[in-house]
Amino acid sequence: MAQPDSLGTEGLRQRNVPLQAASEEEARQAVLQLNSQEENTKDADNEKRTFGRTPGGTVFVVPETKDMVSQLLSPSEPKNISDLLILAVLASMISLLWLPKATQVPTFGCLFVFWRLSYNIGIGWLLRKQSKQQTLVRWARKSKLFGKPSATEHPRLRAFIKSELEKKIVRNYDFDDAPLEYNTWLVFRRIVDLILMCDFTSYMLFAVASCSRPIGEFFLTTITRWIVAAILVAFNLWVKLDAHRVVKDFAWYWGMFAHSSILFYKLIPNRRFLLSGGPGIGVRTDDLGVFELAPHPMYSIGYIGYYGIALATASYQVLFLSLFGQANQFFFLWNTEQPHIDRIYSSPPSRKQLDHSPQKPPETHNTLSLDLYRVTDTSTIIIQILLFLLTIVTPKSAPYKALFLIAAVLCRVWFSLGLGYLLDRQSEKQAWTRHFLKHGESTGEAFRQWKGIYHMSMTLSYATFAALTWKSYHPPSAWDEDLVLLRHVFGLSLVALQIWVAVSVYQQLGEYGWFYGDFFFFFENQSSNLSYSGIYRFLNNPGRVLGLAGLWGCSIITKSKSVLGLTILSHVLEWFLGNVERKHMMKLYGRHIREDSGMVRVLKRSLPPPLRQLQDSLEKRLATVLDSLEEYFDAAKPQLEARFTNVVGPTRSWLSQYPASLAIINSEMDTTNMDTSDYAIEVIGDERKCEKNASDSILQLEYGSPIKVKWTAPPNHSKRDWIGLYSLASRNTSRQVTHIPSKGRWIATNSGEYDDVTPEQGIIASDVKVTRPDKVGHEVELMTGEVLFAGEKLFWEQGIFEFRYHHNGKHNVMAISQPFEIRIPRFNEDNLGFLDSSGDSLSSIQTEEFIQRAIEKTLLPVVRNCFERDPEIAPSTPQETYGGLIDRNGKWASRVVYFIQHAFGLELHPQVVKADGRISNLAFRIVEAGKILQPYSMSKSRGTSTPVE
Repeated sequence: MAQPDSLGTEGLRQRNVPLQAASEEEARQAVLQLNSQEENTKDADNEKRTFGRTPGGTVFVVPETKDMVSQLLSPSEPKNISDLLILAVLASMISLLWLPKATQVPTFGCLFVFWRLSYNIGIGWLLRKQSKQQTLVRWARKSKLFGKPSATEHPRLRAFIKSELEKKIVRNYDFDDAPLEYNTWLVFRRIVDLILMCDFTSYMLFAVASCSRPIGEFFLTTITRWIVAAILVAFNLWVKLDAHRVVKDFAWYWGMFAHSSILFYKLIPNRRFLLSGGPGIGVRTDDLGVFELAPHPMYSIGYIGYYGIALATASYQVLFLSLFGQANQFFFLWNTEQPHIDRIYSSPPSRKQLDHSPQKPPETHNTLSLDLYRVTDTSTIIIQILLFLLTIVTPKSAPYKALFLIAAVLCRVWFSLGLGYLLDRQSEKQAWTRHFLKHGESTGEAFRQWKGIYHMSMTLSYATFAALTWKSYHPPSAWDEDLVLLRHVFGLSLVALQIWVAVSVYQQLGEYGWFYGDFFFFFENQSSNLSYSGIYRFLNNPGRVLGLAGLWGCSIITKSKSVLGLTILSHVLEWFLGNVERKHMMKLYGRHIREDSGMVRVLKRSLPPPLRQLQDSLEKRLATVLDSLEEYFDAAKPQLEARFTNVVGPTRSWLSQYPASLAIINSEMDTTNMDTSDYAIEVIGDERKCEKNASDSILQLEYGSPIKVKWTAPPNHSKRDWIGLYSLASRNTSRQVTHIPSKGRWIATNSGEYDDVTPEQGIIASDVKVTRPDKVGHEVELMTGEVLFAGEKLFWEQGIFEFRYHHNGKHNVMAISQPFEIRIPRFNEDNLGFLDSSGDSLSSIQTEEFIQRAIEKTLLPVVRNCFERDPEIAPSTPQETYGGLIDRNGKWASRVVYFIQHAFGLELHPQVVKADGRISNLAFRIVEAGKILQPYSMSKSRGTSTPVE
């Protein structure tokens, strides 16, 4: 590995001229050392710089850029034509305030919707294309606007862009020397500036146009409303400023939104990275600030100011437009940023880590998934239906309301107190597990039964609460009186918040943690496995803090004392269940449990020093009081247990005497005059020929194996030609024009002709000159090439297929390959020959081992094909574990399941393949399933073929 000095980094530091590293790793090491040197610079007068690198290995000084508000509105900042254009657009929007009052609201509303969709859909589309295909950089490279002046075809446009960019960045920036990726990012910034500024301005203009004071509102109410609104807006402003302090312009404008972890360029400081949502990911910082306060703060609490403005304007129109804006922002997060975060930063554990990690129970058939074949799900559905019918058919009278209140209270008491007590006994004495061990069952069965009871109790608790809410709810006679509409909006928002918290908790804990798996299973290194990620980064116990928000929402909507009382009772009882869990976690994890959550740490840091000292003093006194109470109850516990036994013992003896029993097809106008005889394609693969007779043989290829295709075309063929894979079972009858879409199963013949990189994936060689004799024996010059279809570009099913060579990016067919077949042969254990080396027959145990080895041998190449022969995922031996990526996408496991169904006649769920983790386990499962299913099979076997026999 070359050292940075050998790369000429000293010249980079002095002359600010980018350098080119020999490899990406070399560039990474250079940037690491350069940034470390800058961090350790002691000269206060020396301007510290930041170094970055591009995907091509170019190391350069990243110029300092200013935020968009400062560069647009500050008089001290230089202005260019694009700034003046943005200001002119903003001024034209503000001038619309001169319109009549009746037209201002719809006008500004439409403008906001337009700019908001431009943000969430327009920018989102660009970022998705750049993240997956490097489309923006490819466009810039094809335009030749950022290269040498002599290479561009648009010198005036290039000069204009150069002038615009250099005028905005006065230090450490030269347009001609800056990497193409960085210049592309600067142009992308200006587009974002226009959209974001117009988005915010149109919203504020809509708020101004909608501002009013409710008729009959008291002056004190108006003042209070404005004070609360000012607090919310001020908090929103702090969130934005603190977020920008943390992420800087680099991440604010999605600087690392990247293909292969680099978009335009990458900063590699000698600090840890922040992996969090927001406008930009992968940010260097030691103080996470607002990013410790809430998940995705730019899109969650970063919009609280909108609701402050809605409160100040006293307008439901502003409120609903705010909800629309934030909902679109969450769509942008889910559709654009989160997939990028998962793909780039959620690195799966390595295979070695998987091999040494604790083997928790496999989650192949989740309890929270609906399966009517299970008695728990069937019983739960029946109970819900009966409760729903009872709620609908009974009147909303006081007696029935009291009946539903009693039912809801009993269900909540059982769910929190009853199950809490069972968990406490399980934690102290493993009482639940001991019961099942007593009857010859396993710990896994005990946990399975516990999950069923917990799931049924939870659904029944919330169902009875919903029934009581329905009985207590009366539709309003007028929606514009007594804050009725506001109560409904706020209440439904709290319900949505609870649903989001529950989903986030389940995603983080999984089936194992959701059902308190730590109470049933213990592993030797369990105490070191406690981690705080996801929603737990911000809250220590989100289920207790926000997990009942929906109950408060129902209380606000109904204004019912019964619903409010049940909500308070639920919170009190939830404390007991949380206390049981806390004690057990302390026993398991001890010192690994943190005291303060991310939110608490941020709030403590924001307190003034006197209040911080007072808060620390109160915490110490409260801890002392709690310790004293705990000691008192521990001392009184034996006496209470003795008295309880004296009362319950005779009663239990007496009761024992009374037992109770959910294409567009593109083609050229005319290609009839084109000679197709020089076009040809040939399939090359690991073929097995199946001779049906002397005149009928068909090429057979292995399921999932990559298929190489060799093409031939005349020298003047279009560089935009492409080859597609199609099934003969589809309705593609025309031999001149393909009338069905390829659905991604196509590869270009030449590189650099399409905006995406996907068509280029699979190109092996292009335009290799060869000479061949024509029909009359003359030598003609042709072009050949090879492409490889693999992974997503294959059909993962049985059938007969063909390749088609298409002309000039259209669907006109120039050549068609010979058909070939993908067929999965049926595994037949009767043909294995169960004899050892001496010729003696094998025992039944040896026979099963022999069959398992044969199945492993059959599965190994197929599983490797299904996992696309990726060394990070695909095993090299039957005993080697799968890579961690197998859990991220179900497509790999689904391919294996399809093969097993056709080869062995056994239908499995993809989760089973993931849970087995290695081919040897999967083969053992197939053998065991065959033993179970064999007596009910009508096929031949070495034993009986039917239960009757």
